[in-house]
Amino acid sequence: MDDENTRAANARKGSPFLSTAQAAFYVGLSRRTLEKMRTVGGGPKYRKHGRYVRYHIDDLDAWSTGRAKRSTSDA
Repeated sequence: MDDENTRAANARKGSPFLSTAQAAFYVGLSRRTLEKMRTVGGGPKYRKHGRYVRYHIDDLDAWSTGRAKRSTSDA
């Protein structure tokens, strides 16, 4: 996990694009959960760079912000 954290931190300094594993660590989910969300929907926006899936940090932040709740009774 420390390796993924380091890679995500380095990506934040350089490229704004994260791999699935880096993006999962960034938002606190498993890689498999993000992969499933790409199939069924409901996850953050992603981009295809050739055969590679990449997540832009701004898209991850926007997705996370859109999921904010004030109470457990919020829809």
